Amino acid sequence: MDATLAVFALCYLGMLLGGLPGLALDRTGVALLAAIALVALGEATPAQAWQSIDVPTVALLFGLMIVSAQLELAGFYEAVTRRTSALPVSPPALLAAVVAVAGLLSAVLANDIVCLAMAPLLVEGCARRRLDPVPYLLALCAAANVGSAATLIGNPQNMLIGEVLGLDFARYLAAAAVPAALGLAVVWAVVAAAHRGRWEAGTPRDAAVDAAPWRPWQAAKGIAAVLALAAAFLATDWPREVVALGAAGALLASRETNSRALLAKVDGQLLVLFIGLFVVHGALSASGHVDRAFEALRAAGVDPSRAPVLFSLSAVLSNLVSNVPATMLLLPAAARAEGGAEAGGALLALSSTLAGNFLLVGSIANLIVADQAARLGVRIGWREHARVGVPVTIATLAIAAAWLALR
Repeated sequence: MDATLAVFALCYLGMLLGGLPGLALDRTGVALLAAIALVALGEATPAQAWQSIDVPTVALLFGLMIVSAQLELAGFYEAVTRRTSALPVSPPALLAAVVAVAGLLSAVLANDIVCLAMAPLLVEGCARRRLDPVPYLLALCAAANVGSAATLIGNPQNMLIGEVLGLDFARYLAAAAVPAALGLAVVWAVVAAAHRGRWEAGTPRDAAVDAAPWRPWQAAKGIAAVLALAAAFLATDWPREVVALGAAGALLASRETNSRALLAKVDGQLLVLFIGLFVVHGALSASGHVDRAFEALRAAGVDPSRAPVLFSLSAVLSNLVSNVPATMLLLPAAARAEGGAEAGGALLALSSTLAGNFLLVGSIANLIVADQAARLGVRIGWREHARVGVPVTIATLAIAAAWLALR
């Protein structure tokens, strides 16, 4: 085994385990260390490492993070969540409202940010109504994953697929909107069935949450930026990363919101994860190992460019190593997929995103909700998540596969 393959294997072992045994590294640290090792070992020059980074993807992700930060600092997420949790409706109807809000917001904003902002406020709202917060939190993470599959800006892996494969925003939306909408209905049905008759909490819970104050003008600026982005993505062929950076620049040029506060909300860990994985995959591709691996699979009768194989590989790998590393690994197969890159990209985006609901560790959004809930004394364990996540994943993947086959 040569050095590039050894570093790649260790990197993906870290993706699988969430770190490396004996080292205080998370997935971001593993990816960065792997990139550094490849340069240090001479498997990639600094110039080659830099050139392997897909700058448009990183720029798009950064720009959208600034837009989301604007809404967060303006109290937008808090206002929406508190108004939703205070609706004078029955528990199942409240569940439907949570699913709809989380799904819609995650389609136009990063699902991880939506979960981070909404989870503690949902716990607070349920405490006030003496409702068990667990079904609403499970619905939040599942709906955020499913809703984010609807667009090319809903989650990091979709941004990556859209930028690298050059997918059209409107055509992808047409392919993904129906399975995403039906998937949200599945989320509500599964969670409601799993918790029927068990909506109320046994004891009242003290869950007061400090939230950003409501700033109408700043919120309006953030909403205007989101609407402008959506219009540009749908109606023009302007580069999405340039449009997103333009919106970020406009929001940074503010008289009231300090740029340091906006930049502090940027998820630098995720950006570094992307950069590290780009370097690892760049070195692996240059070594020829990727092409040889795909040729060996085809010789064995397993062609990754065939739709059923790509769909299955994506769903499985997304739960083993997380969806962003799995997507990077399978992008070459998606580019050569049956029906072309557009069909392969849509298939890869839907399968990798919807598969994230299967296990608690299958999606960063799931882990964010569980961590935020734990801070307020609400425990969401593997088994409890699986009671909802497994049937939701199986049903939504089946819907997506059937819809893509019909198209």
